[in-house]
Amino acid sequence: MATRITLADYGLDGHARYSTKGEGDTSKGYMGLYATQIFPRLMDWVMAQPAFSQLREALLQPASGEVLEIGFGTGLNLRHYPTTITRLSIVDPAILLPAKVAHRMAAAPYPIQTNHVTAEALPFPERQFDTVVSTWTLCTIPNPILALQEVGRVLKPGGRFLFLEHGRSDDRKTAAWQDRLNPIQNVIGCGCNLNRQIDRLITQAGLNITHLDRFTMQRVPRLAGEMYQGTATKTN
Repeated sequence: MATRITLADYGLDGHARYSTKGEGDTSKGYMGLYATQIFPRLMDWVMAQPAFSQLREALLQPASGEVLEIGFGTGLNLRHYPTTITRLSIVDPAILLPAKVAHRMAAAPYPIQTNHVTAEALPFPERQFDTVVSTWTLCTIPNPILALQEVGRVLKPGGRFLFLEHGRSDDRKTAAWQDRLNPIQNVIGCGCNLNRQIDRLITQAGLNITHLDRFTMQRVPRLAGEMYQGTATKTN
């Protein structure tokens, strides 16, 4: 079920409006702290660097109309959306850095609806959105093909899926190391996978890639810097 969240739900005092339970052993408690506090802060700092911001800016320029963003994270895309969007719906099962997110949402010049659900079961009718956006998200979704099928379902005819993802390298040696290190990355990256072939996932879900750029980000370890940036549409 979708949850309609307001800025008060995030809380400008820095506390998310949901309860937590200190269940489990110490290691589980530490991993919970790492996943909800340490890792989000680290990634928010890294992903806000100029190289990442420039890629977001370029990707989001074609966005227009009613927009859905899957994998909202800490809201780093918000300031890069153009004035051509009329409404933003965001989907993420987690509440991360609520105070920081609340301030970013408050500064947005367009209405925002938040849904704390997974991308594999989007709570929207068919053909609702002009644009769907995914940035550094498909690496983490447990069932990316199902999520991408949902993207196709909620896109309007003629709508666009804008994606910016890291994934499997075309270089065999790099890809082999991605496979070897993926189990470790899955833990320290809170579910992130290094070795997903993003373009194949998109086409397997029934979407048609109309534009694709493959490149390696500079000053980013190649294992995590092999990028897929492009646009896809519904096949029917």
